[in-house]
Parts: sequence; structure tokens; C-alpha cells
Amino acid sequence: MNKLTTKELLDFVLESIYLIRRRCKNINKADDFLYSDENLDKFEASIMRLQATGEALKNIEKRDSQFLLQVASKEYWREIIRMRDLISHHYSDIQADIIFTICKDELDDLETNIKKLKELL
Repeated sequence: MNKLTTKELLDFVLESIYLIRRRCKNINKADDFLYSDENLDKFEASIMRLQATGEALKNIEKRDSQFLLQVASKEYWREIIRMRDLISHHYSDIQADIIFTICKDELDDLETNIKKLKELL
């Protein structure tokens, strides 16, 4: 993923947001992820997209440590990248309520920030 341009990485993040929303549109509470095999597949697919989003942002940060800071704080981006690390290294510790909160409450801000970054290119 690190050979992609910054624009391609930002587009990938926007695509991931779209896919996560699509997969989670009928998920109304965290326990819904665990209700059926189909929902568990949605849960795991969303987790993988969150992980890849964190990886994309980590790669952007490595290229230009100041780029992301033009639209949000270092802590904001660190939390997203830390989620990538959590998924990568502690997958069995991931809780459905954390993923539900991210999918339902935090993607709007991320989408807005990514769109602002794209305007800066």
C-alpha cells in the first residue's frame, strides 16, 4: 500500500468508509454484529477496512508528518493509527461495541477530514 500516491491512499480511505457504512447500515447495536454468520462477516470485513485505513494514514504520515495536521490534531490521527495496531496485534481483544461506535459515530468526521486533505493536494 505504501507505493500508492497520497491521493490514491486518501481515495482508498474514502472507499473504505463507504464500504463500512454499506456493510453496517442494518447494524443497529453492537450485538447485531454477533447475531448471525452474515453479520459476523460484516463485522470482520469492517475491521479489516478499519485496519487498512489506519495503515493508509500511517503511510501518509511517514511521507509527510505535517500533511495530516493541516486538518486535525496529531492525537486524532494517532487514535486511528493505534486502532490499526490494535487490530493487527490484538485481534482477539477487539470488542463489538468499539467497532460499532467507530462505524456509527466516527466515520463522518473522518470522511470530512479526508475530503479536506484531498482539497489540499
